[in-house]
Amino acid sequence: MHVRTVLYVMVVSALIGGSTACGPKSPTAPDAAIPVPTASTVAIMGTSQLGADQIVAWFNGRQPRPAGVYAATVPVDVIARYFVEEGAAEGVTGDVAFIQSVVETGWFRFNGSVPASFNNFAGIGATDSNPAPAMFPDARTGVRAQIQHLRAYADPTALTCTVPPLRNPCVDPRFALVLPKGKAPTWNQMGNGNWASATTYANSILTLFSEARTYNGVR
Repeated sequence: MHVRTVLYVMVVSALIGGSTACGPKSPTAPDAAIPVPTASTVAIMGTSQLGADQIVAWFNGRQPRPAGVYAATVPVDVIARYFVEEGAAEGVTGDVAFIQSVVETGWFRFNGSVPASFNNFAGIGATDSNPAPAMFPDARTGVRAQIQHLRAYADPTALTCTVPPLRNPCVDPRFALVLPKGKAPTWNQMGNGNWASATTYANSILTLFSEARTYNGVR
């Protein structure tokens, strides 16, 4: 089980906007550092609602800007494209997985225990006990591992890290540790021991996802 404390949840919470109107605009920060509850249930398996260009527009256009310097090994437009492509290959919502990485990496600033050079955008292996963050040779492989790990959580038919059931060769070093397979089919179930130990983990991801949809006029 991939259980760990997410260091950036409070950072993300403090930056979440409260926009409600449709169409691109700059989200504003809330008065409190607590994420606004999200009412809808979002499945991990599914089709991305946002394209790579929309993800990048939101990421670059939101205000206030996150502190620190962008440090990922490839530009954000490349990472966004990888998430949409790899997500589509495995039937995973790649747009939400991108937002998960925003939470995990502190907006790709990598100020925590996982260096940017590891191409590990989801803290894979950075557990609360005996942390050993996984290292991937390039950004696409890191994204692929994250998508495969998400499928292990969401898809009860993905019993082995092989092709099939996966569409691409296995690169997730912790796929076998997710038991039982399909135990958390929605993003709402993440946290509290699923992927992360933080109780606010799912809400941090889903609130930012709602913000990104609103920014792009997607209901």
